[in-house]
Amino acid sequence: MQCAFVGAGAVAGKYAATLADSPLDLIAVCDLDADRAESLASAHDAAAYTSLDSLFAAESAPMVVNLTSHAAHADVTETCLRADHHVFSEKPLALDAGRAADLVGIAAERGLALGCAPITHRCDAQRHAASLIGDGRLGPVRLGYAHAHVGRVTEWHDSPDSFLSVGPLYDGGVYPLSLLTAWFGPVDRVRTADAVDVWPARESRRPDRPAHVEATLQFAAGPVIRLTASLYAPHRSREFNSLELHGDDGSLYLSDAGALVADPDTVSIAGAGRPYVAAPCLTPRREQPYLSGPERLAAAINRGARPSESAERAAHVVAVCNAVERAADTHNPVDVPHGGLEPREPETRSPPPVRPDPPSGTDRSADSDPDGADALARPAAVRLPPVGFGCSRYRDGEYVDRIGSISAAVDAGYRLFDSAELYGNEARIGDLLDAPGSPDREGLFLISKVWNTNHEHVAEACRGSLAELGVDAVDAYLLHWPDAWAYQGPLSELAERPPEKQEALTFPTGDDGTLETVDVSLVETWRRLEQLHDRGLARTIGVCNVSLDQLETLLDAARVPPAIVQVESHPYQPRTDLVRACHAEGIRVLAHSPLSAPGLLEEPILAEIAADHDTTPAAVAVAYHVDRGVVPIPASNDPDHVAANLAAARLRLTDADRDRLATLADPEFER
Repeated sequence: MQCAFVGAGAVAGKYAATLADSPLDLIAVCDLDADRAESLASAHDAAAYTSLDSLFAAESAPMVVNLTSHAAHADVTETCLRADHHVFSEKPLALDAGRAADLVGIAAERGLALGCAPITHRCDAQRHAASLIGDGRLGPVRLGYAHAHVGRVTEWHDSPDSFLSVGPLYDGGVYPLSLLTAWFGPVDRVRTADAVDVWPARESRRPDRPAHVEATLQFAAGPVIRLTASLYAPHRSREFNSLELHGDDGSLYLSDAGALVADPDTVSIAGAGRPYVAAPCLTPRREQPYLSGPERLAAAINRGARPSESAERAAHVVAVCNAVERAADTHNPVDVPHGGLEPREPETRSPPPVRPDPPSGTDRSADSDPDGADALARPAAVRLPPVGFGCSRYRDGEYVDRIGSISAAVDAGYRLFDSAELYGNEARIGDLLDAPGSPDREGLFLISKVWNTNHEHVAEACRGSLAELGVDAVDAYLLHWPDAWAYQGPLSELAERPPEKQEALTFPTGDDGTLETVDVSLVETWRRLEQLHDRGLARTIGVCNVSLDQLETLLDAARVPPAIVQVESHPYQPRTDLVRACHAEGIRVLAHSPLSAPGLLEEPILAEIAADHDTTPAAVAVAYHVDRGVVPIPASNDPDHVAANLAAARLRLTDADRDRLATLADPEFER
């Protein structure tokens, strides 16, 4: 779509930065400063104008992108709408709520689209934060703190006059207000507000409005938010554009409500009574360009739509800012008109699983995610998160308490938890997942496994795990190993028993010190797993630590085919043939022990690839599996490592990386 920019200042340069790759075609630039208009126009082979009249007389661009100074937005938008042009405006839509509402009305009367910045509610960090709120992590959100520290614009901006004219509310305050109204709907009332006319005495240019404003806002949906907007507080202060929300069951911290990109630590979350941990967004790192707002509006126009939702929200934000100013002047509460907005809550869903692209030049069926474009030609595969968390207590030859690290994994945003009756801590995991601040059950994928001593007592073992986890069914119940050993009774709450008792129950030996085995075939045990599936105790079933031959035997005999195969895998032991066979059958592959192979994290090739991507060898080792459509289930007791392993799902390997990693395969690898 052809468009015109009105305003050629600093923000116009940000919008123009991605024009070369945009479906928008900039054909005209208008600015009162002829030199500035000509400079931007010539850089994009567009025509330059110094007045809207001359622009409209000569050009027929259907959409105008309004990038003028704050105070000029309303006049320019109205002129463009009355000339029958769709408009996307920079924020704020206007400085007066009545004027903003009139603009929305004019667009509706004339059948025109009207959009307004900011677009940050559609950016990755904010969408990720919304999904964490929506999946029940915080419980009802009742309190929050929002900061919008624009900073001393005379020190960092080339053209500070526009900022000084409108004050901090209509520039910085718009970011958290727009995001919060996108999540929760309208503000009902400004409960209290205060304005402080504070400014350095050395500055010759002063704000026309108070430089520091604080207000307490009551949202119709329930939350009470304290907003601080400031030109005095430096924009490099600890709290710049942050948002912190507190609910009955947990808290969320968004370090930058206006972020156009999600870094691993942009979002943090804490369950009730627990410290904050980073909750990384799992989509590949992508920065939303400023131009994506006009592009989205243009796409809707091309479809025949005339959207105004963002403008309606922007008009309400202007009404909130006006009400804050009145409350600060009168020292009384001020009601805020909803302007047609309805109370709401963030969508109650988690972001979709990451779908990695297949390695370039490889057979997709062998190395890609089985839910990809060719999945229709194969049996349907279960949808899983890209990275899971291993709950085993057995590390470096000792039993360790894993509940602290599992709670960190819950808060970091892991949704697949790999447990087993052998680990002995399923009751404690159940208590944790039932505690305030944990995600809703439907947002989790819970795995348990039957131990070797219970091949003839699969139903008993499964019911024991379900009771300890506190759930009616697990998402997957797996056979831990193909080998069958002598029954030792129920293995409930192993973690509460002395280590020597745990060992005696789980590794039974005869008088000669050898393991006591029983003659139970893999197929016989699988039949018992199928019965669990039939009864609804396990939504899917699978098997661990099998060879390709064993898997093929199972597939030949199975009435309910395995949905998951879990094996040890890492660059030393890629299990390529097994992965290929599983993907061909629509079976998801999980990689246990993805980081613990001796020497792996000291491997020079991993270090080289990590340096190329400014990350760690562990992140490369995790990404290696995600890249192949295999779900790694690393475990760690370090909260920083817990978050970093999850964030590694965002890393995208190159063909050169894959070639180097392939050289590490060792057919002789053994622990």
